[in-house]
Order: sequence, then structure tokens, then C-alpha cells
Amino acid sequence: MTRRAGVRLWRWRRNPLRRTSDLVEAWILLVAWVLAVVGGVLAGVLTAGAMQRSADQVRSATHERSAVLTQETPYGASRPANSALKWGTVRWTDPDGSVHTDRTRVPASAAPGTHVTVWTNGRGALTSPPPSRADSTFQSALGGLWAGAAAVGVVVGGTRLVRSRLERRRLDQWDEEWARVDTPWGWKTG
Repeated sequence: MTRRAGVRLWRWRRNPLRRTSDLVEAWILLVAWVLAVVGGVLAGVLTAGAMQRSADQVRSATHERSAVLTQETPYGASRPANSALKWGTVRWTDPDGSVHTDRTRVPASAAPGTHVTVWTNGRGALTSPPPSRADSTFQSALGGLWAGAAAVGVVVGGTRLVRSRLERRRLDQWDEEWARVDTPWGWKTG
């Protein structure tokens, strides 16, 4: 065993100067490391999986429809001059034959009668397009990383709190021991 490893593992070795609180702290650190690694990985994997399943559900519940632009909104406050999109009223037909009309954003170059693509949800209402597979994979991975980091942060924060309480307790015990030893000598050190 190298000297450096021996210094790091001093709480585990038998030593007349080792206090019970030192051994407790060693166990707390070991458990914290295991919880941080396992908990961080588990939180990240579970979060990424849940986000990916949610994105898959959105993709399966969202349907692409062909619609016809029936009326466009006149230029004005609703559309900035440099916008590539404008508001317009569109009409589309669901597979069951029902006709729907609603307002959505369409390309600025579209004129009434132009065919545009719209996205509908399970109830036939207009919705935004679903994220692509690549976008949802990236978002899921990022969410997993954040969840893993948060889990590790909670473990590290809790460990620091427990260790600070242990340190405060050790200092209080040290003060009590000094008070007992100092009194027989007949003078105070501080």
C-alpha cells in the first residue's frame, strides 16, 4: 500500500487516536460515494427513458394532415416585417371525413388556396409538430444528465451536512475533554 493510499484510508485502520466519529464518517463517505454513483446513474437512466417514452407517445398521437389556406391575416401588428410565417385560416379533412377549420402559422409566401401541412392531436385539434427522433433523443439525454447531476448534488449536499454536524460534535467533545484536563492543572488555556 502506498503512503498516499494509507493517508486516505486512515479512518479504517486500527489506531488508538481514531475516534468512533472517525469510523462513522468513513462509513458515511463510503455510503455517499455508492449512493452518488448508483443514484446518479439510476436517476439519469430513468429520466432519459421516461422523457423518450413521452416523446414517442407525442409522436404517435400527432398526425400530419394536408390543409388548404382559406384566408390569410392581413399584414400589420400580428406579423413582423421580417417574419417567415404569418397567421392564416386553414381547412383540413380528417380520415373519418370530418372537416375542420382553425387558425395556424403558415409560410409568409402562401396565398389563399395553397396546400400547407398541419399537425393534429388525437382529438383532431391543431398542435405543434412533434420533435424529431434526433431532437427527442438529445433532449432525453440532456434531461438524464441533469437528473443524474441533481441526484449526485443531493447526495453530496446531504453528506456535507452530516459531516459538518459530526465535525461540530467532535469539536464540542474536544472542548469538554480540554475542560476536564485543564481544570486539574489549575489554570485555563484560553
